[in-house]
Amino acid sequence: MAISSVTATNTATAAALGGSNLSDTAGMQDRFLKLLVAQINNQDPLNPMDNAQMTSQMAQINTVSGIQQVNQTLQGMANQFASMQMLQATSLVGHDVLLPGSTLARDPATGLASSAFDLGGSASQVKIEILSPIGDVLGSINSGAMGAGRHSFSWDASAYGNYTSLSYRITAVNGQQSVAATPYSTDKVLAVGASNGTVSVDLQSGTSVPYSNITAIL
Repeated sequence: MAISSVTATNTATAAALGGSNLSDTAGMQDRFLKLLVAQINNQDPLNPMDNAQMTSQMAQINTVSGIQQVNQTLQGMANQFASMQMLQATSLVGHDVLLPGSTLARDPATGLASSAFDLGGSASQVKIEILSPIGDVLGSINSGAMGAGRHSFSWDASAYGNYTSLSYRITAVNGQQSVAATPYSTDKVLAVGASNGTVSVDLQSGTSVPYSNITAIL
């Protein structure tokens, strides 16, 4: 009886699977139900299928089906989000933006080098030092007391037009305590693009950065 039952079950299993595409969720559920019915019909009367085992199998197929549906939903949401990012990014073309970094952008018309930074708390003294490409201090700005938040500054860099780039560093203190300062670079967006679901922006400085790197639009 046991050998006959196993042979019949295997035959029914092969017929239920039928060589169909297992990636199809609906087809997989249908095959599972056919297989379950075949197992019940051909089970050993002296050793019937345990109810807990049947329940476990049904729970597994429902879990697999649910995960596939969730994955499809998440993929659709990711595609929509990427499209929205691309649409938003196109509106940045021609605008100046703030990005993480300490590079100074110079206005060729005025010679001014400008940027911005964030202070993590109130400071009694803030000092901004302008640096050459090799790190020499070209000048400084003593800004005195400043509150927490974002601050902008400008420095006359017209005498240093021969330098390919300028940068800066910030020293902020409140009494004897250091205050965290986050520097930003200013750049202009020339174009936007997308690759593998990631939106990027092409900048006037010749670099390309992820859209998520943009901190603010000026």
